[in-house]
This record gives sequence, C-alpha cells and structure tokens, in this order.
Amino acid sequence: MDYPGSAPEPAPGKLPVHEATYRRLRDMVMFGEMEPGQKVTIQGIIGALDAGMTPVREAIRRLTAEGALVLHENRRISVPRLTEAQLDELAFARQALEPRLAELAMDRLTPGQIDTIEAIDDRIDRAMAAGDIPGYLAGNHDFHFALYEVAEAPILTSLTQSLWLRFGPSLRVVMTSGDAIGRDMHKDALAAMRSGDAPALVAAIRGDIAQGIDRVRADLRAG
Repeated sequence: MDYPGSAPEPAPGKLPVHEATYRRLRDMVMFGEMEPGQKVTIQGIIGALDAGMTPVREAIRRLTAEGALVLHENRRISVPRLTEAQLDELAFARQALEPRLAELAMDRLTPGQIDTIEAIDDRIDRAMAAGDIPGYLAGNHDFHFALYEVAEAPILTSLTQSLWLRFGPSLRVVMTSGDAIGRDMHKDALAAMRSGDAPALVAAIRGDIAQGIDRVRADLRAG
C-alpha cells in the first residue's frame, strides 16, 4: 500500500529493495502491527519483513527521522506513545490542513470517486465489527486520503501524510478502549459529498478529527 499522491508504483519486482522494505515497515507502523510503546527487536523486524539487515536498518533510520519510530538500546525499536504536548501540535496541524483539503476536493469529486470512498467506509465498518485493528486503521487512512488526493494539492497532502504517520498508530484506541464511538462522522462526510455541500463536508472532517483526538487524549490521561 502506498500513500495517495505519491509517485506511481513501479512495475512488480522493480521497486528497489530499500524502498520496498521502507514501505512495508511504514505500513506496519501505520496500520497497527506495532502497538505504541511496545519495544521490538531489529532482528524481529528482519524476520517479519523477510528482509536483510541493511535495508531494514535504512528503513528504521528513515522512519526514526520522520518521528514514526524510536530507536532504543539493545537493538530495539518502538512506535512512540504520544505526549499531550505532541497531541496538541498534531491536533492543531490536522485541523488546519485536512478541512482545507476536503474543501478543495469538494468541487472536483465525481460520483464514481464518492462511490469509491463509500466502499472504503463499508470496509471500515466490517473491520470494526470484526475487531480488526489493522483493517480499521488502514481503512480509516484510505477513507481520508481517497478524499484528499482529489484536492490536487500535493504540498498539503504530503504534509498531512507526515502527520498521519505520527498520529495514525494511536487511533487503535478507537478499537481497544471499549467506549462508545459516538456519531459516525464518515457518514456525515459522505452525505455532504453526495449533496455537494462543502461547508458540511468541512464540518464533518473537523468533527472526525476532533473525535479521534479526544479518544487518544482520554487514553493518554488514563495512562
């Protein structure tokens, strides 16, 4: 899986080993295969990816520089648990960028693209019903970026991708907290897309972001 808005995928078998390893490890981080705060060995990552030491180390270096991993002593790494200060920064940045991307996308959305986004939301519902954390995290990411890439704003989309790399893994709390999820803002967003209502779409995306931030914040305060 690759982020929307990035360069086209090379033909199968043509992706350089270092890049393929980076993308696979990035997806492990983004989509819940590594729980925030859980330390894993580099050797364990090598085994999970069936990759060599050199490309795995390079992937870890890149993801550490991007703030998605922390390197510990004894050849261990982890997905960092967010602090409240970091969460505040991510909340501010997401609320600044993502509603704007949604607004830009509204005028460009086609019925077929809305159908695709709705199909992704159906996949999210199935993952949640099954307790599938990676499926939920991947679907939630895909829902947002299937919308944002329509905006044709590559700088804003790239910045948003970097925010999701830091924030996305913590959204597993939506599946693990046991609390009621509340209003399904994705459904509100889809209704706004169908009706061509840009302000309603912006409000739904803002509400969805706020919901996720609030859930993560409650988890942090609960320890």
